[in-house]
Amino acid sequence: MDTNEFTVLKLFVVGILVNAWLMRGLSATESFNIEPTLPRPKKLCNESRLQWEVEVCGEGFKRDMGHIDQQHWCNLTYFISEYYVFTSCTETKAELVSCYWPNPLVESYIIGIHKHFFSHCPMDQVVWVDPPEDTLTILILVPVFLTLAMIALVVWCSKRSDVLA
Repeated sequence: MDTNEFTVLKLFVVGILVNAWLMRGLSATESFNIEPTLPRPKKLCNESRLQWEVEVCGEGFKRDMGHIDQQHWCNLTYFISEYYVFTSCTETKAELVSCYWPNPLVESYIIGIHKHFFSHCPMDQVVWVDPPEDTLTILILVPVFLTLAMIALVVWCSKRSDVLA
């Protein structure tokens, strides 16, 4: 047997031994605790307290919206910080009383707030319109001609590679 082959064989055996030694330390059977664990008792959602807490958040939002002129109620930039504080408050209060967020109770309260403040806001929808035909033609033809020009330039340069080099 060649010395190089013998060295490779020794490295292979050492690698297998090291791998077995490392895997023995990472064995899943040794790290698991087989004794059953009791699940943590889960608190139930206190919906009556959540209703009261959400109303506290709503009163704060109503007070903050009272400082904003009614003609700006439909423009989100005027009240975005107040709305963020309101939604954060409802989320925090829901977690405080062990309820998930959003839940139907919080959603119905938020919908009531929306109906009170934002029901008269117009529903502007963006209507997408095609550009005029001249503009559309230019937008289509410019990339086509640029692609053709680049192909022609590559072909021309490849034919003249002896001169350019």
